[in-house]
Amino acid sequence: MSKSLYLINPRPANPSYFGAEAFAHWGYDPAQAIADLATATVAALAPEDWRVTICEEYVEPIDFDVDADFIGITGKVIQGERMIEVADAFRRRGKTVIIGGPHASLSPASVRDHCDVLVIGELEAIAETFFADLENGTWKREYVAEKPDLDASPLPRFELYPNQRTLSGCVQTSRGCPFECEFCDVIQYLGRKQRHKSVEQIIRELDALYDLGFRAVFLADDNFTVYRKRAKNVLAALRDWNAARPDGPVAFHTQVSIDAARDPEIMQLCGEAGLTRVFIGIETPNEESLRETKKRQNVGVDLVSQVQVFLDHGISVTGGMIVGFDHDGPDIFQRQLDFAMSTPIPIFTLGALVAPAATPLYDRMQASGRLVTDGGPEKTIGVWSTNILPTMMTREQLFNGLKWLGNRLYRPANFARRVVAMIERMGPQRGPFRQGYRPHKVRQVEREALGVIRKLIGSGPEERQMWRDVSAALAEKPETGPMVMKAMFSYAQVCCLYEADRYWDPEIAALDAVPGLIPGPTASGESALVTIGG
Repeated sequence: MSKSLYLINPRPANPSYFGAEAFAHWGYDPAQAIADLATATVAALAPEDWRVTICEEYVEPIDFDVDADFIGITGKVIQGERMIEVADAFRRRGKTVIIGGPHASLSPASVRDHCDVLVIGELEAIAETFFADLENGTWKREYVAEKPDLDASPLPRFELYPNQRTLSGCVQTSRGCPFECEFCDVIQYLGRKQRHKSVEQIIRELDALYDLGFRAVFLADDNFTVYRKRAKNVLAALRDWNAARPDGPVAFHTQVSIDAARDPEIMQLCGEAGLTRVFIGIETPNEESLRETKKRQNVGVDLVSQVQVFLDHGISVTGGMIVGFDHDGPDIFQRQLDFAMSTPIPIFTLGALVAPAATPLYDRMQASGRLVTDGGPEKTIGVWSTNILPTMMTREQLFNGLKWLGNRLYRPANFARRVVAMIERMGPQRGPFRQGYRPHKVRQVEREALGVIRKLIGSGPEERQMWRDVSAALAEKPETGPMVMKAMFSYAQVCCLYEADRYWDPEIAALDAVPGLIPGPTASGESALVTIGG
């Protein structure tokens, strides 16, 4: 007799930079920014005769009365608290609960007592045995999976996903990253040896997403361009595939390291393939901090000029920004702001340095007695928190400096200045967008995203002035319109995040320096900071 599986991607307690809570915040039905690959892949690994349902809690409420034999829950560390809440609620109802995914794999102790079955690692390698055990009622308490060859990864069942409420499709062409960044948990979960899908499989997945109506796709690789020869082959295939699309091309976005800018051929191919946005972990202009955490690929690089290389090829950049490294003193907040305002990067994902479980940084902090563990990883790792005791300032100084930096970065006038810089410095579009963005059938969720932007612009006098500045620059280079709209929606999401966390403070945003910031800890080690309210 066939079984049934209810797969859940839980919504975290608070918004994130990469979410889409802005839809609900501005009065629309909830939506998701990027389709969840984990639930769609697990659904494809289940036996064909199983009844599988996907619940994306970003979009729809969880059905706690669902008629299902098994409940599957996945998620990252920011979803950890909600994962446990959901698991406990189903177990109280007598359901058999399975937990897996990145958070469960890196912090198994935090979820082990909240599930009947724990899966550590990637499911593909053990899927046949795992589902046979479930079907026969002989499941184990815990499964540990090795890192599979990605040829074993099936075509995700995105037809089960709420695509109509999702902005971007998702394809993962590789897993893993060879770099050694001390604070990154990707290499602990997915390994330093990058594994690759075949070009044929990538194209099959893109065909499926295209048929579902997606005209934006996130390439969910941890570092898409790290293996140059392979990346060039994939990009050439994407270029040819995109050029042949009958109903408009697809705009790709992905994650790369800044050293890709040193390879003219790969940059040319990125533009030709339809890559329009990249996320780059810039982290900090403080080279001592980069060396400290082994982010070697960013050392000795003129970051601003390398970012410009992407713009020269018609590609916009989102930057990662971290404060709180061991070599960061109280001056780091002004240094980061000065750096950001010298760039054409509209959006920075700002946060304090954290030590995720199982990383070298976690081990180093634990060995030095500088790890804060109160409440577990779900409580101590977040956008505005850290599980690290800094060395050159107090935690209060770190948090207050972070709040000042965030408010200064996203003061409407400062955001507008960076968007205008992006418009002015953006080179011509390449590949499928060289004649501009060809029209396609606009999906309802895309129309609503524009509605979010309109409501943001009308939300106050500073926002209206921000748009006047941006639209004046846009009138000179209208071909940058789609990139500007994406930046504006991302800004709406930042506003949602800051308001949800009560982080906005106009008085702080107007200050030229962090108020009350006295350099360094006091002799007693206690805070010498005048606390910023709010």
